[in-house]
Amino acid sequence: MDDREQPAFYDPCAFAIDDEVAIALLADLQIRRAIARGEFDDLPGSGKPLDLPDRHDPDWWLRSLMERERIVLLPPSIQLRKDDAALDDRLDEMPDEAAVRREVDEFNQRVIRARYELPVGPPLITMPRDIDAAVAAWADRRAKRAEEARPEAQEEPPLREGRPRRLFHRLARKR
Repeated sequence: MDDREQPAFYDPCAFAIDDEVAIALLADLQIRRAIARGEFDDLPGSGKPLDLPDRHDPDWWLRSLMERERIVLLPPSIQLRKDDAALDDRLDEMPDEAAVRREVDEFNQRVIRARYELPVGPPLITMPRDIDAAVAAWADRRAKRAEEARPEAQEEPPLREGRPRRLFHRLARKR
């Protein structure tokens, strides 16, 4: 190719930079400027060795996050077993029948979804729950708790016996 055929804006030293490279170059530039200004001089732990593992672990940050936040990830079959065991206690906290139905329906959807996924870990033995039976059991437990609370309320003595207090006595005198 002859120099006369090339356009005026052609530069043989120029090269294309994609977005990732441009971002990396800008970040590097900002870091170098911050170092020159001395913004990294008084950081905690400076001059101390880094606590690195003996071997390379690409998921080190995930493991440290799980350890620090005490996050436990269980296989879906085990998590559904735990959720099934705790479902009645969660249902007892629900205020009305519609909320109970929604909670049981959401649990059933998770069980059905887990049945269609490839098994990870132990086999899935948790079965969906009958919504009407769960609502009936919830109503029975709720009625039983209300019945147990009634005798306690009846056993409490009245606050004050005798002449009732006149709450608005002062207001009546001012008129």
